[in-house]
Amino acid sequence: QVQLVESGGGLVQAGGSLRLSCAASGRTFSRYAMGWFRQAPGKEREFVGIIRGSGGSTSYARSVKGRFTISRDNAKNTVYLQMNSLKPEDTAVYYCAGASDGTTFDYWGQGTQVTVSS
Repeated sequence: QVQLVESGGGLVQAGGSLRLSCAASGRTFSRYAMGWFRQAPGKEREFVGIIRGSGGSTSYARSVKGRFTISRDNAKNTVYLQMNSLKPEDTAVYYCAGASDGTTFDYWGQGTQVTVSS
């Protein structure tokens, strides 16, 4: 069983930056693909980005590409989401998720709130 705990959310002005962290338990973390998702009030959860376990390649949603960066520190069992040039439309609860098979996200954190004021 893997447990994921996000932290780092908060209130920031438009144009500012935040870094979210997701700490994972479990000895096989380095093999997992790790993703970030977000859900704004009244909207469906949407994909933000992913970092793969093998090689650490990344992919991002078009809405955040060039502004957000995902990285991981396997020694610390932690994945990060660096968010720059934040916009009010980035306001959401952000979730990290783990995919033990590299494709299906079967582990989820509890979420952390990010609010961007205009």
